[in-house]
Amino acid sequence: MSDILFTHSYFYKFDRKQWETQQPYPPYGTLYAAALMRSCGFDVGLFDTALRDSPAELEAVMQREQPRYLVIYDDGFNYLTKMCLTRMREAAFEMAKMGKKYGCQVIVNSSDSTDHAAQYLAEGADFVILGEGEQTLRELVQALEAGVYDFSDIAGLVYRLKVNTEIIRTAPRPVLHDLDSLPDPAWDLVDIEAYRQVWMQAHGYFSLNLATTRGCPYKCNWCAKPIYGNRYNSRSPERVAAEIEHLINQYGVRHFWMADDIFGLKPGWAQRFRDVVQAKKLKFEYKIQSRVDLLLKEDTIDALAASGLRQVWVGAESGSQKILDAMDKGTKVEEIAAATTLLKKKGMEVCFFLQFGYLGETKEDIAATLHMLEELKPHDIGISVSYPLPGTKFYEKVKSMLGEKQNWEVSDDLAMMYPATYSPAYYRRLHRLVHKQFRLQQGRTELKRLIQGKKTNLRRALRIFYYAPAAVLDRWRLSRLESKPTSPHAA
Repeated sequence: MSDILFTHSYFYKFDRKQWETQQPYPPYGTLYAAALMRSCGFDVGLFDTALRDSPAELEAVMQREQPRYLVIYDDGFNYLTKMCLTRMREAAFEMAKMGKKYGCQVIVNSSDSTDHAAQYLAEGADFVILGEGEQTLRELVQALEAGVYDFSDIAGLVYRLKVNTEIIRTAPRPVLHDLDSLPDPAWDLVDIEAYRQVWMQAHGYFSLNLATTRGCPYKCNWCAKPIYGNRYNSRSPERVAAEIEHLINQYGVRHFWMADDIFGLKPGWAQRFRDVVQAKKLKFEYKIQSRVDLLLKEDTIDALAASGLRQVWVGAESGSQKILDAMDKGTKVEEIAAATTLLKKKGMEVCFFLQFGYLGETKEDIAATLHMLEELKPHDIGISVSYPLPGTKFYEKVKSMLGEKQNWEVSDDLAMMYPATYSPAYYRRLHRLVHKQFRLQQGRTELKRLIQGKKTNLRRALRIFYYAPAAVLDRWRLSRLESKPTSPHAA
């Protein structure tokens, strides 16, 4: 039995694109909150939805655990939860109602509930925690346990005193600066072997996630930061290395995804991390997300490589400087090329996040992005269309043009929710074409290596016989869509 049962609303199996990649990660942010509440003396449990089939599975756990509190606490470190997908929102509503059925106080913390608190209160939540949630959750539960029902002094909270009464929103909570003051995430609550099995069957290795920072100080105008905001705070390299050491020793994991928005931004952090890792003689590999301008500073790339970095995802976004400037990205096309070249030289994989359909993007801007891909040859790409999220400058720009649909259902929805230069069908076809051209380029490279008698990926080389004709067909289809007028609000 648990005093507090934690769960979250991201079901990989509800998101076909993500489930097909077979790269599931535990809800890291949820584990942080559970660890804090356990350190306060509460018995905690976890209903981890990541690998589950349905929210209905929660019922058996509720019957067994009989918790007083059901806390739907989404992982704020996973970009998938920041997208506020409607399929996951529906799952959260279903679990909230189930919590009320079993007499729980239902508390929710997520990007989506921060943006749409009233909807969550209407669907069964008693409280919505805004933004960074651990400290607010602790104060709220301690108040409830003490029989105090005046919550006005608890910062970062939305609630109703009674059904159908006015919604009360308390003062914003300042972000936590001393991240080392938190206990390490409650990894023991997770069925690690279930995750390991998925990874090993699909990829032959196992990866876990962790985070070294919270927040991002950059001002990209399409990027929502409902949980950790524009402030940037770091855990110490010593605490991060100690957690990695524990995960290596306890679970035998040797690969990590550092889920930070921006890894190693604090001056000297990457260098200190390298020193601690080497002093502990830890052997592991990891991947990160970063910015090209940041990677070019001082000896950052050398320090990252020495600590085990093997793959970097950068927000390239576009090969057009005009579009990067319109996004307030703060980077240069030349920096994308320079960072990519240097990372490859150091033996690391470079992957690009790309975005099409931003306001004002023309055929020439799209062509510039395609040329960038052809020239720089990243190891992998992730493609999206511009997605307006509440709380961003970009959302305010297009708000008056939005139709009824304002969230994607799943992560490969790719619906244009405002009238862009071309139709939604055009951008969907462009998405397919760019992926095919990218795989075709990789196949040609592997085929060339094969002809030269070098070690090659034969499967990737043979794919050219599929991608070559498929890309030709997609280019023809795209050219037909180019001439069709935009249909506002079409999905």
